[in-house]
Amino acid sequence: MKKNSILIFWKRFKRNRLAVAGAAIIIGLFLLYFLVPFLSPYNPVAQELSIKLSPPSKTHIFGTDELGRDVFSRVLWGLRISIKVGFVAVGISIFLGTILGALAGYYGGWMDGLIMRFVDVMLCFPSFFLILMVTAMLEPNINYVMIVIGLVSWPGITRMVRAEFLKLKKQEFVEAAIASGLSDISIMFRHILPNALHPVFVYATLGVAGAILTEAGLSFLGLGVQPPVASWGNILTSGKDYLLQNIWWLSVFPGIMLFITVLAFNLFGEGLRDALDPRLK
Repeated sequence: MKKNSILIFWKRFKRNRLAVAGAAIIIGLFLLYFLVPFLSPYNPVAQELSIKLSPPSKTHIFGTDELGRDVFSRVLWGLRISIKVGFVAVGISIFLGTILGALAGYYGGWMDGLIMRFVDVMLCFPSFFLILMVTAMLEPNINYVMIVIGLVSWPGITRMVRAEFLKLKKQEFVEAAIASGLSDISIMFRHILPNALHPVFVYATLGVAGAILTEAGLSFLGLGVQPPVASWGNILTSGKDYLLQNIWWLSVFPGIMLFITVLAFNLFGEGLRDALDPRLK
């Protein structure tokens, strides 16, 4: 963006107080991500059976779990897992979706038909169940989870980038670039793509929230991050067995963190979309 465009964007974005609040929470989460090793009062995998299932107290502010592990420390380290999964998975999907969408939109013809039919096939399957099926066939591992979520999430961004390329390739600046003899790669990625990134930014923000929820769901079902590594999903799995015994802290605290994180990214993404939408200028 040019300086003037950035100022216009900021003036429009800050009008949305919920989006600004979401952005502030996201900044706070990133700071927390880097400070977790210093803020965590206990080793998240250290067991002390003598204090298992202890309620929140001064020494364990979120209580302890069924193995005497500090829930506050586990929730903090679970944040690192969620942020990492969200951004790596979305990075993979944006990389694939942007390249395929650019090729389909710029060249058209048989390449466009081939890529978009593949997109249609992918969209026929509910993404979560497709991820669930693939991860069930693999050894449960955080790296597999990130890769699978990324490989399944690209069709949406492909369609958006393709639509932007179809619109922009008819513009005069593209015709001038073609007339000057620039290569197709240069025209696509140096001239068209920078002008087609607005929906990509919005998708990335909302996609992080979706990836975090997906990872939590997989971990809850035992197909994501495996114990003793802390994840909000597997902490919730432990908590569900004790809800009827009024041991609420195992479910409430990771659930609140998951809710706040996903809500913040969604609010920020919605505000970003409204601020970047040219129809609202």
